[in-house]
This record gives sequence, structure tokens and C-alpha cells, in this order.
Amino acid sequence: MSEFWLYFKLGLEHVLDWKAYDHILFLIVLVACHSFHGAKRVFWLVTLFTLGHTLSLFLSTYGIISVSVKWVEFLIALTIFITAVFNIITAKKPENRKDITVLYIASVFFGIIHGLGFSSYFKMISAGTESKLLPLLEFALGIEAAQLIVVLIVLILAFIFQGVLGVTRRDWILVLSSIVIGVVLPILIENILAL
Repeated sequence: MSEFWLYFKLGLEHVLDWKAYDHILFLIVLVACHSFHGAKRVFWLVTLFTLGHTLSLFLSTYGIISVSVKWVEFLIALTIFITAVFNIITAKKPENRKDITVLYIASVFFGIIHGLGFSSYFKMISAGTESKLLPLLEFALGIEAAQLIVVLIVLILAFIFQGVLGVTRRDWILVLSSIVIGVVLPILIENILAL
């Protein structure tokens, strides 16, 4: 049982590590347009994202796919940027009026990209273990738990700003997404130059 907690904790800490904040930035913009009223949609977006990156972790761990770290870093920054821009473009639309199918598909696809970012770390921590499947699932559960923590914090902040302080939903989305763009744009440019 202690091995479960080891990989679970590593997955949890890997997402919540402030030095590797790209995952947190993506979750912020993924959830920025949602509230507790849309909790079911948010749950599915995050879960599909987790399934996508668990799939790519699995494929990478077993050597089925391999992608250059430089390309993965670029694509991760690009997914954050695209999601933030999408939020800004659709900020006026009510939460339940967005085409959720597009968001679900994007969550899986972006999860695959982000999972490739975890793959080298997971390979390093799981080196020497006979079967990598169980540690991979334990690691993925830790990642999912961490994501739910981030999502809950964003939803609570949305409630405080919109419900208590009276910030409009549109302004909340625009400001939050613009802040994320401001953080990720230099990273994106740096990654483009590194290709």
C-alpha cells in the first residue's frame, strides 16, 4: 500500500509544483469560463484531460510513441495560449451555450500533449520497477487529485469575485485569460526559438 501512496503523492506534487506551473496555467484557463453551476461539465473536461495524458504516458512509457522534449514544451505552451485566446473570444457566451463537444475533444487532445510532458519524469521515477502499469495508474490518480484541487480553487475564486465582489463573468474570464496569456507568451516565444 505504501507504494500506491508514493506514486500517488508524486503525481499530486508534480502538478502542484510551482516551478512546473504550466499544468496549473492550463487548468486555470480550462476552468475560467465555468462555475459551480457547471460542475458536471468541469468534471468531465478535467477527467477527459486526465484520460488523454494517461494515454500518452502509457504510450510513451512503453515506447510506442516518442516526441522531442522541445516540441512537447512548445506544444504545451501553445495549448495554454490557444485555450486562453478561445476564452477571450467566447467570453460573452453564457456558460451553458458553448459547444461542449469541441471542448471535450480539445481536452483529450491537449491532455495527450501534456501527458508527453510528464513522460520523461515518470520514466525516471519508475525506472527499475518490473511492471509500470500499476505505478502509472497510481501516478495518474495523483495527477487527477491535484487537478481537482486546482479546479476547486479556481471555482472558489470565481464565486468570490463574481458572486461576492460583483465582477461580471465576462470580465473575470477576460482578466484571468489575459493574465495567463501574459505569463505563457514569453514561454511560447522562448520555445519557438528553441525549436
